Amino acid sequence: MAPRPRNTTGRPSAPPVHSTSLEEAARFARVEEDGHVFLLVDGEEHAVGQYPDAPREEALAYFVRKYDDVVSQVALLEQRVRAKAPSSDMARTARQLRAQVGERTMVGDVLALDARIDALLEAVAGLEQAEREVQDEAKAREFAAREAIVAEAEDLAGREPSTVQWKASSTRMNELFELWKTAQKTGPRLGRGTEDALWKRFRTARTVFDRHRRAYFSQLDSDNAEAKQAKEALIKRAEQLSDSTDWGQTAAEYRRLMDEWKAAKRASRKDDDALWARFRAAQDRFFEARKAQNDAVDEEYSVNLVAKEALLAEARKILPVKDLPAAKKALQSIRERWDEAGRVPRADMGRIDAALRKVEDAVKAADEDQWQRTNPETKARTNSALSQLEATIAQLREDLAAAERAGDTTKITSAKEALEAREQWLEMLQSSARDFS
Repeated sequence: MAPRPRNTTGRPSAPPVHSTSLEEAARFARVEEDGHVFLLVDGEEHAVGQYPDAPREEALAYFVRKYDDVVSQVALLEQRVRAKAPSSDMARTARQLRAQVGERTMVGDVLALDARIDALLEAVAGLEQAEREVQDEAKAREFAAREAIVAEAEDLAGREPSTVQWKASSTRMNELFELWKTAQKTGPRLGRGTEDALWKRFRTARTVFDRHRRAYFSQLDSDNAEAKQAKEALIKRAEQLSDSTDWGQTAAEYRRLMDEWKAAKRASRKDDDALWARFRAAQDRFFEARKAQNDAVDEEYSVNLVAKEALLAEARKILPVKDLPAAKKALQSIRERWDEAGRVPRADMGRIDAALRKVEDAVKAADEDQWQRTNPETKARTNSALSQLEATIAQLREDLAAAERAGDTTKITSAKEALEAREQWLEMLQSSARDFS
């Protein structure tokens, strides 16, 4: 047997043409000599029509062909349902076929054909329900997508203008508008009322966003002009000071100008960079001149540095202090010569002064230590405290002995702890007293 040809059109294949045999059809019909044909249905006759001037077989065949034509159309609809083709016209076509069969103008098993059409209508209803469910799901997805577009647009429009990144946000708002237009063209329809309500919200969000953007950039232009004016005034003052040789006063004034610059509003990035370059140039002119002056002074003071380095080496020999009067006398001599040596370069000033202070602090500490050891008042207070503490310890020892005789463990423990603490204090005071001796 040769293989059946394959269907490559994507449409349901045409069903084979149904052909009812005359012998089979004769079970459902009666044909008179004059060509009148009657359909037999459940023992009742229905006049189908007349096919005159022809043999009875030809008259019967004519009305059988009408039956076969309906059967072929029913079979085609059944195949479309099985293939889940779009059901838009299926129910209407099936009802038309059922009406044709109901007219009883054909010959065949009309009851079986009615049953097939009824089953077909039920299947078509199921297919329509499935399509509605798919459409409802598609609409739900489309509604969610449109709602997401609107919600994001409303979020962009509702932000505080001063916090918005306007370039990125404007790009995103334009992208949302393109998404909306694409959805309008290609997405499923959501219904006039729903689409109008969503569009109204989206359009309102875009309008508010554009209004905020225009207002923001208008204010930005105003702020930029104000900032430029304020910084131009600071630049003018900086340029007026740039040739000053009053180094200390002018440096302080530049610090005040810098504080004002930091407190001033920023202009646009391009303008602010250009303004800063001018302001910095005026400062640099002054500070470079001051540096040149300081370098010249430092060169002159380098000789003084050599002298102070020698004095510092001499001062370090005083340490550690063994003979306090001699150390104080030597340090006084070094101090006098130190002042006579004059100023040193700025870069060395802190280092060398700190080194001499270290020696001075050591001599001062030694002097204070000797005073503490020889101070009569301190010695007297220490001896008095010793006497009081020794008396307290003697009493605690008696309390401990009494507690031990009584066997009172709580008092024994308390007396021992107090006695140990007082004995430690006594040892510390005795050590201090020995320092005074």
